[in-house]
Amino acid sequence: MKTRVALIGIIVENIESVEKLNILLHEYGNYIIGRMGIPYREKKINIISVAIDAPQDIISALSGKIGKLNGVSAKTAYSNINTNMEEIL
Repeated sequence: MKTRVALIGIIVENIESVEKLNILLHEYGNYIIGRMGIPYREKKINIISVAIDAPQDIISALSGKIGKLNGVSAKTAYSNINTNMEEIL
């Protein structure tokens, strides 16, 4: 199975959605390479970037689920590199 490296950029405007977001990220934790969160207190938002290495459908599913959360938006940037999952394991 082929995997791709991608970066999911997330902006959280509704603090009440943070718990649901963290649950989603935990569910996909096996694919997540790393994550960085920046609280922007002056604007009362949180900016999160998630680096992920997963099959295309997994990345799309996670990004779509994140984008459906109330007050949360997500955009995904993909690398052009495809890797066989067996090479990662």
